[in-house]
Amino acid sequence: MLTTFLTGLSLGFGAGISPGPLTTLVITTALERGFGAGLRIAIAPLLTDLPIIVIALLIFNVLPGGFAAILAAAGGLVVIYLGVETLLRARHAELTNVTDSSQKQSQDLWRGMVVNMLSPHPWLFWLSVGSPILTTAWQAAIVSAAAFLLGFYGLLVGSKIGLAWAVAGGRRFLTDRAYRWILAGSGLLLIGFGLLLLKEGISILG
Repeated sequence: MLTTFLTGLSLGFGAGISPGPLTTLVITTALERGFGAGLRIAIAPLLTDLPIIVIALLIFNVLPGGFAAILAAAGGLVVIYLGVETLLRARHAELTNVTDSSQKQSQDLWRGMVVNMLSPHPWLFWLSVGSPILTTAWQAAIVSAAAFLLGFYGLLVGSKIGLAWAVAGGRRFLTDRAYRWILAGSGLLLIGFGLLLLKEGISILG
């Protein structure tokens, strides 16, 4: 059980700190509206990964070959849209204008869930790496499977929460000008990741 738990920790930490659309969205949101907003993006995998795991374990292998391509393309378009939206906000963004209304809180959750659900990365992870480990652990003992999931999601989500906390804490040292530049850079990163997802979808079809 300890070995399975440590495996989950190492895989979760690697996935949690690796560059990608969700990580960039965590940084951008925490930079704009503080730790609470970044936290809501960071917990997206806890809200969306259950159906991904179930499908990967049971029926992903029998889905049409174009499914992964459609998923990557759709995810790419969503991430590009978020990147453009961030770029437009960056032009006149001011740290003193930070608000966190209930409507924005709900939007944070939905944005994080959509980006994570449409990204091919969690799907590919659970198909290629996660499913065999989880299946083997389940066959050994339910406790071992639970330990793997606990370790994996503990550091996957925990590292993103830590990142949101660090970024939000650094906001007080920024000028409005620096804030706009960083926000614009985050928008460009999102657009770049979106284009990579589109390219990934096209290459799968090809």
